[in-house]
Amino acid sequence: MAETVLVIACGALAREIEAIRKNRGWEHLRLQCLDASLHNRPREIPGRLRKAIRRNRDAYGRIFVAYADCGTAGGIDAVLAEEGVERLDGAHCYEFFAGGQRFAQLAEAEPGAFYLTDFLARHFDRFVIEPLGLDRHPGLRDAYFGNYRKLVFLSQTGDEALLAAAESAAVRLKLDFEHVHTGYGGLETALAAQSSQRAIPVRVSTRRHPARSEAEPQDLPGEAAKRDSATPLRYARNDNEQAASI
Repeated sequence: MAETVLVIACGALAREIEAIRKNRGWEHLRLQCLDASLHNRPREIPGRLRKAIRRNRDAYGRIFVAYADCGTAGGIDAVLAEEGVERLDGAHCYEFFAGGQRFAQLAEAEPGAFYLTDFLARHFDRFVIEPLGLDRHPGLRDAYFGNYRKLVFLSQTGDEALLAAAESAAVRLKLDFEHVHTGYGGLETALAAQSSQRAIPVRVSTRRHPARSEAEPQDLPGEAAKRDSATPLRYARNDNEQAASI
């Protein structure tokens, strides 16, 4: 029987991880999520992860963190090195969904690209428009997106409604549109490796992590006005509201 694996994830990945778990029949995989709004307060993520790891260490055979660097400038890596826990490879979800080489090609082809995933297409207003104040002050569009040229939708599923939502987002932001289907990419690969019980060395990135402004639109998803509740582990609201442990 496979040992129980706890995945501590960003709430923006809850739906995708649950879909992968069901498709693969991984009954031994459990999921707890930090609120996706922490992406607007990335300095808080490493400390939240440390608390979650220590709270759950004795209850699970293995813990895996489903975060990339996510704007923490190496903060997550520092915590995971101390705790002996592995994370998803890459700087952000766009990279691990698309794959490092493919994302690099996309970024080189159009440096002025703004990316959406299924999660962001589904919650575009709540995680992009509203936190930036564009619903109240649409004139800020040029201040935030004046240097962007294209919106690239990195889709995980073939949901036509999400494709339409992403195309609508591009129109609202006055950007060209491109659709690239990635599937679950590196997220599924990493979860499969953990579920197979292979011994994988803890990966701690040695590359520099440039500090990023929390106000930059591509640091979203996030909801700057709201703090987490007293419960430290929960799903992102309106995405996959289930018990934190699946």
